[in-house]
Amino acid sequence: MAEQRKIRVLVAKPGLDGHDRGAKVVARALRDAGMEVIYTGLRQTPEQIVEAAIQEDVDVVGLSCLSGAHNHLFPRVVELLKAKDAADILVVGGGVIPEDDIPFLKESGVKEIFTPGTSTGDVVNFIRSHAGSK
Repeated sequence: MAEQRKIRVLVAKPGLDGHDRGAKVVARALRDAGMEVIYTGLRQTPEQIVEAAIQEDVDVVGLSCLSGAHNHLFPRVVELLKAKDAADILVVGGGVIPEDDIPFLKESGVKEIFTPGTSTGDVVNFIRSHAGSK
């Protein structure tokens, strides 16, 4: 039987946010769950994130934002993925995001938002159940 391809996840910190502990915790949990994880580092533009996602042939882009710019940055990543014919890449987000902003982000194409206190197991399970195999 052929071995199933691992889910590939790009974890990215868009914008000027300089705090990445949460993103690194999630990246480690995804790796420990058997996924291939690419971490782009701090202060990435949406354009850089989308370019990396396409080059790395990922199934998922996980965005982390604590700066308050999520309503601009997350939808921009989704928009750029669509423009590059990569709308099949699942986009999820996390960070300090007010509950009132979550419906807008989901309407913009972000499939799920993980706020502080979400267990890493919940993130892993969501990605496993929603990441399409390319």
